Amino acid sequence: MSTTPSTPERSARPPRPQAVMSVQEVAKITPNLIRIKVGGDGFDAISNNEATDKYVKLMFADPQHGLTPPYDLTELRENSPEKLPRKRTYTVREINEDEKWLSLDFVIHGGEGVAGPWATMAQPGDTIVMVGAGGKYQPDPVAPWHLLIADHTAIPAVSTAVEAMDTQARGIVIAAVADEADRLLPETPAGVFVVWVDNDDELIAAVRGLDWREGTPQVFAHGERETITTIRRVLKEHEVPRESLSISAYWARGRAEDQFQAEKREPIGKID
Repeated sequence: MSTTPSTPERSARPPRPQAVMSVQEVAKITPNLIRIKVGGDGFDAISNNEATDKYVKLMFADPQHGLTPPYDLTELRENSPEKLPRKRTYTVREINEDEKWLSLDFVIHGGEGVAGPWATMAQPGDTIVMVGAGGKYQPDPVAPWHLLIADHTAIPAVSTAVEAMDTQARGIVIAAVADEADRLLPETPAGVFVVWVDNDDELIAAVRGLDWREGTPQVFAHGERETITTIRRVLKEHEVPRESLSISAYWARGRAEDQFQAEKREPIGKID
C-alpha cells in the first residue's frame, strides 16, 4: 500500500525587528503637515534601502494597556488581540544612517485617526516604535520622462523622488493638495514641471488632459484607492507597461488603515 507524503507546513515568517526610538525634533512645515525627526540606538533595527518611496510601519499601542516596547506581537495576537498596537504606514522623508535618525511627515486631518493626533501632541523624548523599511521606486535616470501623480499623502515620497532626479531629468508632477499653503515641494530639475490641483476629480482630469510626450514615461502614482484605480485606466489607454509603473493606493476613502490593508489582499483592494 502506497502512502502520500504529507505536505510540510509553511514555516512562519520571523517577526521583523522593531525599532524603538525617541522623538528628537518636531516641526510644523505647513498648516497641515508636521515633520518629526526620530532616532537613537533603536535605529539599528531599521533596514534601509535605496527607494525614494521607502516607508515604515508605525505601531501605536493604547497607553491604557500598559505595554512596553518592543511588543511581543505573537503573544498578544494569541492571548490578548484587543491589546495589539495599531499599525500605520508612513513614508520616510529623510534618513541619516551615520547619525542614526530619520524624519517622517504627517498630514494632519483635525483630530481624526491615530497617527495624526499622536504627531500633533508629540514632544522630544516621546517613544515611537516602527518596523521597516519597505519601498521599491526610485527615478530611473534613463527614462525618457517622468510622470508623478500624487495627493497630499504622497507628497513626501514625491519630494524625495525629485531630490534624487538627475539635473537633466524631464517630466511633470501633478499633485492634488487642497490648501495652497500646503503645496510644498523641493526645487525640481529645470525640465520637471509641477501642476497643482484642488482635489482628486481635478487630479484625474489633469492626467486625462495631459499633453503626452514622446517615449514611455516612468510613472509614480499613489493616493486614494478609487482615484488611483481610475488613473490606472487612463495610463492603460496610453499603453504604459506595468514595468514602467509604481502605482498603488496609500489609503481608501471611508476606510481605516486596518481595513484598508486587509482589503489589499482582496479584489476590492487590488490595482491592476
